Amino acid sequence: MQLHPTRSAVDLTLAGMIAVGIAVVARSAPALAWSGAILVGLAIARAVTRLSVARIRAAGFEMLWRQPERVRSVARNETVELMAEVRNRDTRAARYVQLRAVGSPDLEIEVEPSQGEVPAGGRLEVTVKVTPPRVGRHGIHGLSLEVQGSPGLFEVPLTFANPYGIEVLPRPFSTALHTARGGRSRHGAEAGRPGPLAGEGLELKELREHAPGDPFKRIAWKASARRGKLMVREYEQDERDVVWLVLDASVELWSGTAGKAPLDIAIDELAAVASRHLAQGDRVGLVIVASRVLCYIPAESGVGQLGRLMGALAHDTGTVDADRSDLDESDVGLRVLEHLRPLDPEAASRVRPSELDRVARRVVKALPRAPFQVLEPLGNSKRERTLRQYLLAFGMGSPPRQEPERNATDRSLGQSLARIVREKPRPSMIAIWSPAPDLEARPDVERALSQLPRRRCQVLWVPMTFEPGLPRTDLVTDAVAEALSMRERVAAARGERGLRRLGVRVLHTRPKHQGLANR
Repeated sequence: MQLHPTRSAVDLTLAGMIAVGIAVVARSAPALAWSGAILVGLAIARAVTRLSVARIRAAGFEMLWRQPERVRSVARNETVELMAEVRNRDTRAARYVQLRAVGSPDLEIEVEPSQGEVPAGGRLEVTVKVTPPRVGRHGIHGLSLEVQGSPGLFEVPLTFANPYGIEVLPRPFSTALHTARGGRSRHGAEAGRPGPLAGEGLELKELREHAPGDPFKRIAWKASARRGKLMVREYEQDERDVVWLVLDASVELWSGTAGKAPLDIAIDELAAVASRHLAQGDRVGLVIVASRVLCYIPAESGVGQLGRLMGALAHDTGTVDADRSDLDESDVGLRVLEHLRPLDPEAASRVRPSELDRVARRVVKALPRAPFQVLEPLGNSKRERTLRQYLLAFGMGSPPRQEPERNATDRSLGQSLARIVREKPRPSMIAIWSPAPDLEARPDVERALSQLPRRRCQVLWVPMTFEPGLPRTDLVTDAVAEALSMRERVAAARGERGLRRLGVRVLHTRPKHQGLANR
């Protein structure tokens, strides 16, 4: 149990020590007794605080979530309120000076009431407001109280480990999260636009004479009776776009303020475009590339495809995999062990962070308590994959790797574009989200773009920029941000000119996401 002295306790300690020194120098027994009594009183107050907190914990001091589910799905930047309660089974009230939530750094959390008292034998209702600025799986690991002992001179932090998962999806998915999915009301979304080709559809094109091979269900009996010969209905064939969306998810694109990084903005833009095309009945496919292809979803239509795309944008762009994480295996083991200690003290006892094999064995037993059920991420060994799975399952996350992966991403992008043009049906539009390339320094991108077919396929490039995510807190950072912004704008202009020379249409969708969808 850790005890922290309050400011009053520190001041009394310093005053007592100074008084003892003065009494010794002055050889005054009454002064020495008085100053010594101050220090003795502080020691007694510390012991009383330890005993009172130990009594509260022994009687039963716990925290519970009021929600029946263990995971809440929300859209990015959407504020959600969670209800929790702290129960005190002791016969004495527990006064606390601070209540905070222990959670992922990618969550903005407010707790009310932050100060107060848990009544004796009663419960305290707590409201936890969560605003997630970034997509992915994030966890609230529990609540932490700073409990004061009866003299009020020492505080004891008490942590309640009760994990709760927050699944954050792209912001355009907010409407779908709060409405019913599927059913007859969504049936019309499968219909495409009428085109000039003859075939099966909803719009009548013409009446013509019956020809061998025409199905009997298309015979127009009334028209046949009037004309004295068999006539069949010819419908206009439904024509749908086949849209492929390509997202550059290199680790360096997570740089910047959370919620304003290039990937944060691009994910919302791409999700809005995908939602709009799927609502029109188009087929939409998705490719997420980095140093390797992170996700490849064939082009399909329907509400189910929207869920698959949103899930991929939220989860497959993460940085828990070993080749995308800034944490090596020992760093991951240390974080896992620190998280495991309040969750299962017995399992984490007598285990050192360097004993990764023992940590991994205890992790396997603790995984069923995680809010998220996930597969093992990429790792260099079975042990490392297990440790990283713990990070992902409890929503702990991992910082992105600091080394950029631009060259490897360009190769993956070129291979993905070559694969897309071989897909059936042929794509009618390919939209790429990536920083505007310097084609002289990125020959793989230039080669891939020059080989794309231009007949019946439109190629769009949506530039990603670091400018919105640059921090501007004071004069120095503002000057640095302005210099970086200017350099980036010059590089972007050069890259956009090169794209236009290749016949690629450059499209700026900000500040409105619908610019691409309403082309």
